[in-house]
Amino acid sequence: MKITVFCIGFLKESYWKEAVSEYQKRLGNYVALDIVEIGDLPCPEKASPKEMDEIKRKEGQKILSKLKSSDYLIALDLKGKQYDSISFAHHIEEKLVQGGASLSFVIGGSLGLSEELLKRANESVCFGLPTFPHQLARVMLLEQLYRSFRILRNEPYHK
Repeated sequence: MKITVFCIGFLKESYWKEAVSEYQKRLGNYVALDIVEIGDLPCPEKASPKEMDEIKRKEGQKILSKLKSSDYLIALDLKGKQYDSISFAHHIEEKLVQGGASLSFVIGGSLGLSEELLKRANESVCFGLPTFPHQLARVMLLEQLYRSFRILRNEPYHK
């Protein structure tokens, strides 16, 4: 089984890197995990909506160029479906079985995801209505994936 997480933006602070590293290590017992970081583009302080859309479009193009047509892509997006942890675990299991044991996620940068990338996604998932920084969203996704594999194997994990 393989999961690829595409992320716009790099982790700079050591505490984010440590959290991601810990979950990468834990997930290694269950799945091959690949995290692909794509540099975010600079955004002027007072960028117009048109300028922000263009930045998102260019960032999205970078990710789209790395995807294969066969990749099952799940976008993290505020308009996506919300799951509790058990439902998310079973959904991930179903997608891994259907998709030939491979699954991809995409996390946008500070401006979010381009419309083109959202249209390419097979589905969208939301981890809650508040907007989270992309660094935290990455940690949250990895934690939920780890929790999912623990649930699926009936292994204990804090509630």
